[in-house]
Amino acid sequence: MFGTAIGSCGIAWGERGIVGVWLPESSEAKTRARLAGLGAPEAEPPDSVRKAIADIVDLLNGTPNDLADIVVDLDGVPEFHQKVYEIARKIPPGKTLTYGDIAHELGMPGSAQAVGQALGRNPVPIVVPCHRVLAAGGKDGGFSAPGGVSTKRRMLVIEGALADEPTLF
Repeated sequence: MFGTAIGSCGIAWGERGIVGVWLPESSEAKTRARLAGLGAPEAEPPDSVRKAIADIVDLLNGTPNDLADIVVDLDGVPEFHQKVYEIARKIPPGKTLTYGDIAHELGMPGSAQAVGQALGRNPVPIVVPCHRVLAAGGKDGGFSAPGGVSTKRRMLVIEGALADEPTLF
């Protein structure tokens, strides 16, 4: 578990890299319970994971960082999803693509919905920046992480991809 500007996140790793990142649930206890569901014991992170955590914290504090040097272990993730994640990882902070843009880059126009489904199953959000992928016309689209689209928008505001919209309250 580690604190960020958007709340307490969780991270899990194996010998070959990061296997999971969890955005904040409604409480730290819920995020911790989600991590515990993996069956992995809490442990002191190795240096590579400590660096990944520091980079994620920096990004969520507004320091541009593409997190490209964080090694992820996507063993067991379908090949199509891995290709989608590879493209998404190239989106720099402060920029966005659409599901259709990624489908075109894959050479599979018309597969925007499948791209969205792959991103909805992203095991390492933030590291694979699925929050930087929008629906056609720059609309939010979905976001399967806790907090849904409001979390997605908050992350995009922090990164400078969206203007912070004033509210009446």
